[in-house]
Amino acid sequence: MPQLVLVNPQIPPNTGNIARTCAATRTDLHLVGPLGFEITDRYLKRAGLDYWPYVSLKIHPSIEAFIQFHRQQAGRCVGFSVRGKCSHFQFQFQADDWLLFGSETEGLPAEILEYCAQTVYIPMSEPGVRSLNLSVSAAIGLFEARRQLGESIA
Repeated sequence: MPQLVLVNPQIPPNTGNIARTCAATRTDLHLVGPLGFEITDRYLKRAGLDYWPYVSLKIHPSIEAFIQFHRQQAGRCVGFSVRGKCSHFQFQFQADDWLLFGSETEGLPAEILEYCAQTVYIPMSEPGVRSLNLSVSAAIGLFEARRQLGESIA
């Protein structure tokens, strides 16, 4: 099953909402620092409510630490970016993919975009809208990957 990676997340409720999605789908969640909050932040915990015991969470202190960890694992890194090369609908996800999302303010850093095997974007009809909320984007990406792979929540 794909894993979800947040690189430098800044807003605790977004991360909490994503953690809840990961708990519901039994998806591993990786947080890559520096984080814009403490992992004990009350807003983070509040957004995840009582689901935190069900989250498989791994914290990597830096991009370098994450890359070193990932190189020891299987699977491709797929970066989600407004500058992605193809639509996430056209991309063929694999069960061992790592879905990477950047911070709410900066997106994925260039170093991570270069490391990714592929970059994808989520199509939007209105060109005046810069991007979607991070927790919405992560859910869209994860559920499209799961749909393609024939995985359901039940």
